[in-house]
Order: sequence, then C-alpha cells, then structure tokens
Amino acid sequence: MNAISVEHLNYAYPGVDDTPGVAVFADLNLTVEQGSFVAILGTNGCGKSTLAKHFNSILLPCGGKVYVCGYDTADEELLLKVRKNVGMVFQNPDNQIVANVVEEDVAFGPENLGIASPEIRRRVDQALRQVGMYDFRAHAPHLLSGGQKQRIAIAGVIAMEPKCIVLDEPTAMLDPKGRREVMETIGRLNREKDITVVLITHHMDEAAKAQRVVVLHQGTIAADGTPEQVFSQVELLHDIGLAAPETVELCYELNRNGFDLPLDRLDIEKCAQTLFDEVKA
Repeated sequence: MNAISVEHLNYAYPGVDDTPGVAVFADLNLTVEQGSFVAILGTNGCGKSTLAKHFNSILLPCGGKVYVCGYDTADEELLLKVRKNVGMVFQNPDNQIVANVVEEDVAFGPENLGIASPEIRRRVDQALRQVGMYDFRAHAPHLLSGGQKQRIAIAGVIAMEPKCIVLDEPTAMLDPKGRREVMETIGRLNREKDITVVLITHHMDEAAKAQRVVVLHQGTIAADGTPEQVFSQVELLHDIGLAAPETVELCYELNRNGFDLPLDRLDIEKCAQTLFDEVKA
C-alpha cells in the first residue's frame, strides 16, 4: 500500500508583476510505500521542499495529482484528512513551538483536531515518551537545546497520530549531538511504530540510514534505490553537485589510484574492514 502517490505532478511558482513563473516540476512520478523510510536528496533549488509541501497540501499541483493515503490533496473537503495523515516537521523548531510549557505545546495539534481531553492526555504522554522527552513535559521549550526542541516538534506531530511524517531539513540548524538525537528518534518511530518517514536532507550520512534514497535534479528523479545502489553512483552524484558519504568517496578516490574497492560501504566499520582486507591481501 502506498502512503503517498505522486502522479504526473506539474508545478510552477507564479510570477510577480508580469514576470514569468518558475517551473519546478513538469511530469514527476513517485510513490512512497506505507511504513517505509525514504530520504530525498538534491542541491538547492531542485524541488525538495516544494515536493514536501505537496504532501501536506501546503502547495497544490498545477497539473497531475498527489494522493495521501488515497486522499486527493487538491480536494478541499479532504484537507483535514490529508493533514491528519501527514505531519510536517520543518528546519527551525522554534517556528513550530507555540506554547510556554512542553506538554501544552504537544497538545496543541490534537486540541485543534477536536480530540477529547482524556485522549489528548494519553497522546501527549505517549508522544513525549516516544521521543524521549517525557521527563521534560513541564519545562519551558525555550530553555531546551536545539535537538530537544526538534524532538518536541516531532512529538507535537505524532500526537496527532499521522501515518506519515515528512521532515524538511530537520537537523539543518542542529549541532552533531542534536542531529544524532533527532535521527535516532526518526529511526525508532519508523521501526517500532511503522510510521512512514520522508526525510528531506542534505546530509549524506543521514540519507544513508534510510531504506530508500531518491535524488532530485532540476525537478526530475536522477536516482532512486537503496542507499548502497544510489551512493555507489559517485560520478552521477558529482555531476549534479552532490557528494557521496565520506566512506564511499574514500573508496572512490582510492579506485582512481589503482585500487578495486566496492563503492557500497556506507558504514565506517565495514569500510575500515574492507580497507584492512585490501591492504592485508
């Protein structure tokens, strides 16, 4: 079953004062299976964030269709169902935090869905436990670290019990510790709760943790497959302005100097073992 289906998507940002619009997609097709973890990569301006906003009806197609759990995102009568099934998490957690107490912020989404108070209490407590922030439920969000704030933002989304979470560069403003906290949370929600995850990122090491990687380039899909399949296409990535994970880049450079190493070693330990075996031989 597909959580998201994009069929012949056409989209252009409208022009201003007689200037022509900016075309982003002409005929994009993409499906995301329920329960999967998909990373979407691409250089700035390739359409990553534009695509993500179509998953939540923030943007509507100029042509073609986008379906979320079978719901047409362009149907105004289905807007609430679309947004109930797909939650969005953005770069800056401060833009999503609306209350002065953590648990009140997490409750904001369910309250707007008209959920009864006892059920909201259950959802808030459960969501905070799922992101490892239950002990901070009475804290002021502005006193938390960036990684903790982003986990609160994620808790606010999952308290609405969506089937899919779309995260648009959620670690862009975080330090390494915060990035690690958020990525561990995302992975756990996908594995343990079967929540579909669509991660927009420019960090190759984050994309490598997904089950599937989609590379966008100039509004089209340049590569699509497992992380090993996509990142082994080093020259393709270079041609469109991207780099492979550091372990792959290392093996690629060694191959240019006479070695014959596989280009699918995404894990540091596996890469180190491959290099050791090569030297030992």
